[in-house]
Amino acid sequence: MLSEQKIKRINELSKKAKEGNLTENEAKERTQLRKEYLDSFRSSFRNTIENVQIIDATGNDVTPEKVKEIQRNKLN
Repeated sequence: MLSEQKIKRINELSKKAKEGNLTENEAKERTQLRKEYLDSFRSSFRNTIENVQIIDATGNDVTPEKVKEIQRNKLN
């Protein structure tokens, strides 16, 4: 996960951009920080989804086959 300091900086730069006072270097920094944030979020989300098992009300495993295949490949 992205550090709290980097998230705080993203928010500072976003606020500054809304005010219209963002320099070119700050815009580049904001773009890079946003990319890092999205990469971290996507990785965490993918990891969560790949480790999920879905059970219906009757107790049957209804996990999508694609997810089951990914889980099997992780074990090997």
